[in-house]
Amino acid sequence: MTAVDRRRVRRRLIAPDSTELLLAFPTGTVLVPGSLLAELGGTAYIVAAAPEDVAAVTPRTLREAAAVAHAIGNLHRDFIPDGEVFLALWDAPLEWLLTRLGVPFARQTRPFHGRSSWEHET
Repeated sequence: MTAVDRRRVRRRLIAPDSTELLLAFPTGTVLVPGSLLAELGGTAYIVAAAPEDVAAVTPRTLREAAAVAHAIGNLHRDFIPDGEVFLALWDAPLEWLLTRLGVPFARQTRPFHGRSSWEHET
């Protein structure tokens, strides 16, 4: 599931094995990768993070990391650590922001374990 999908908790979902799951979690619930989504007929359905476009940011200093985290946080977006890089969901305004800040980053496709911002929802 993408970060946006993990916030859509009242809907019909087709699992990879073609089983239809009816989601009816409380409003505001965010599905966390690794958590149990449903258990039907002895099969457990676990939430997984799907690969999506992210900015993989590699700040050179602690000061630069703090500045980038502050700027991305002001956009109400998650900025999460992933190994040696930090990830944020990619879009053109984020690319512009990172370019303006002069921080090294690369657009990549990989699972994103953070939450989407409302503006990414379709």
